[in-house]
Amino acid sequence: MFIDSHAHLDDPRFDQDRENVIESLREDGVDVVINIGADKESSLSTLGLARKYDNIYAVAGVHPHSASELEEDGLDWLREIAKEEKVVAIGEIGLDFYYDNSPRDIQRKWFKAQLQLAKELGLPVVIHTRDAAKETYDILKEAAADGKLKVLMHCYSGSAEMAMDYARLGFYIALGGAVTFKNARVPREVASVIPLENLMIETDCPYMTPEPFRGKRNEPKLVNLVAEKIAEIKAMPVEELAKATADNARNFFRLP
Repeated sequence: MFIDSHAHLDDPRFDQDRENVIESLREDGVDVVINIGADKESSLSTLGLARKYDNIYAVAGVHPHSASELEEDGLDWLREIAKEEKVVAIGEIGLDFYYDNSPRDIQRKWFKAQLQLAKELGLPVVIHTRDAAKETYDILKEAAADGKLKVLMHCYSGSAEMAMDYARLGFYIALGGAVTFKNARVPREVASVIPLENLMIETDCPYMTPEPFRGKRNEPKLVNLVAEKIAEIKAMPVEELAKATADNARNFFRLP
């Protein structure tokens, strides 16, 4: 049984068959799905799914794309819903200098504020970063220096060298559909070197659909294709990889 450590089942692309997808999870080999917020609206819809289904847990937070929407008291709502039993992390938060949908100084401000909130509440964080690898690393290293912050690098797209830098800090690396792509040299290098105890798997559905279904809507059940490719790279049984990554997710998110 797999744990999909990053999904967006509240996305409108699931509006027609969301209930069927969720009710089929266990027969599809997926024990638990961690559903991720990106702003206030999606954090609340994510929490709604987690309340409704026992095998879904919620992560709430503000993505760097939406950072400019926050007011000065912008984290009050997040502080309150993050205290809910089924909210297991703050995320996805970070820096995105590729799209720059929010000004960079605003991204930095709310990224650091959400890291501080996570530490205040004793919650781990799920990180999005794009074209901001060094700055993201520096901010996270400083924030975690006191040992009070657990970090998961979602849909990791950086170098194998930096992945090992994160692993040495005790952080986790999540790999998704990109590791199956035909030109995925760097993700495969990461998969080959990252220690099993620092690894999780994800779909990021409905995005990042693995081969051979690239171009179609991604679903949690396709996490098995991610696992199979990583197991192939690591020359290990996929059952062993499934257990290790599920154990890591249960430890990180403190799942029952």
